[in-house]
Order: sequence, then structure tokens, then C-alpha cells
Amino acid sequence: MRALISCSFIAILLGGSTAARSADLPPEEVIRKFAAKEAEFRKARELYTYRQSVKMEELDSSGRVEGKWEEVADIVFGPNKQRTEKVTYAPVNSLHNITLTPQDLQDLRSVQPFVLTSDDIAKYDVHYNGKDKVDDIDCYRFSVKPKTMLKGERYFEGDIWVDDRDLQIVKTFGKGVGLLKRGEDNQFPKFETYREQIDGKYWFPTYTRANDTLQFRDSSQRIRMVVKYENYKRFGAETSITFGDVENETKPPK
Repeated sequence: MRALISCSFIAILLGGSTAARSADLPPEEVIRKFAAKEAEFRKARELYTYRQSVKMEELDSSGRVEGKWEEVADIVFGPNKQRTEKVTYAPVNSLHNITLTPQDLQDLRSVQPFVLTSDDIAKYDVHYNGKDKVDDIDCYRFSVKPKTMLKGERYFEGDIWVDDRDLQIVKTFGKGVGLLKRGEDNQFPKFETYREQIDGKYWFPTYTRANDTLQFRDSSQRIRMVVKYENYKRFGAETSITFGDVENETKPPK
């Protein structure tokens, strides 16, 4: 996000599982298995429609809302099975001190609902940090950091929690990172994303939240963000799907 004041800004109840625990697997095998499950999950999520609602708020030092940006979009399939994003609600943006950048929108679509598949695992250093619990679910906890970063790409840096039964990510905590142009003062909030089991098989992201203070060169700004992914519904059979442009997409707030 990019600041506009003298510088540039850029919960979920988790379901149980009856699958056998993988507590005796070495971390390297857990990584291999959950990355394969994440590849299955990514493919499966492309066959679902859902609603994504976003609210970004500027807060003053006492926590009072000074400005906000909201958007609700339905991820739907058209007559030709083309997957599109259709904005259904976008009130007037009232942010005063910050604006969303292309990197923020990229994080919203691909980093905050983080997926770490077999194809992506080589891009990251993944370290095992022991066992932990997320809402009474036994998990493996890993730290994740990109090995190298390419221009124009966005990456996740932080921690992930992997259910020790289904070997799927159920929670992430971290931030989006990437290469910035020289002199840019873009800052990105730390966020927490929870997943919930959908149709008794895959863990889909259902809730993201951030409550952070962004430190710029000459100022700071407290922000609060909530993203909800709701009404997941499977679309037809597993057939080939093409991806189209966003329909009626509103311009990022300036």
C-alpha cells in the first residue's frame, strides 16, 4: 500500500477430519505430501464459485475509522465455463491517507489465500518449527520464505500450519513480499488467513484479517482489513476451464 501523506503506502471454526494422523512422518515427507495436497486443492478450488468481500479501513490513534474502501465480487462461471470475477458492490472510496497499489491487489488475489504446491515449493525455503494447535487441531508449523524474488512477482513470507491428519494448510500468518522499484516506500500489512473444510475434503480459505500499523519513511498509518470468502459451490464436472478478464472491475482507489 502507498501513503498519500508526504510519502508513498502501498475464526473461523475449523472442521475435524477422520483421516489417520501423520505424526510419525519426518518433516521432509510432510512437506512433500502437503505440497501435493495443495496442488489438488488449487485445482479443486478452480471448480468452485464463491463470493469475496473486502473491507480496508484507515484508523486513527484511538482506533476510530477515518476512511475505508470496500468491494464485493462473485467468482462465477459464464456460459462457456469461463471463470470470471464480477464486482457486485463497490461504494465510494473514502480512504484519505493511503491508496491500494497493484501489488496490494495481487496480494489480495494470490498471496493472502496462500497456496504452496509441488510446483511452487522450490521457490521457498521451508523450515519445520514443531507441532502446534489451531483451534484444537493438531498441526505441523513451518516457516516459509522465498529463496529469490523475480521482478513483478509477489510472494508469501511467514508461518503456515498444516493439519496433521489431512496434510493441508489450515492457517497462514505473514505478509506479501516482492521486489519494489528504487525509491518506492510501499508497505504491506501482516495478515492471518484461516481455512475451513469444504465438502468434507479440501480446506478452502474463508477468512483473512489484518490489524497493523504501516511504517513509512515520514509517517505511519494504522489499518484494519477483513476479507471473507463465502458461499463456495461446486460448478459442474471436472472439465477444462478457461480464465477470463475481470468483469466490471472497479479501478483501484487513488
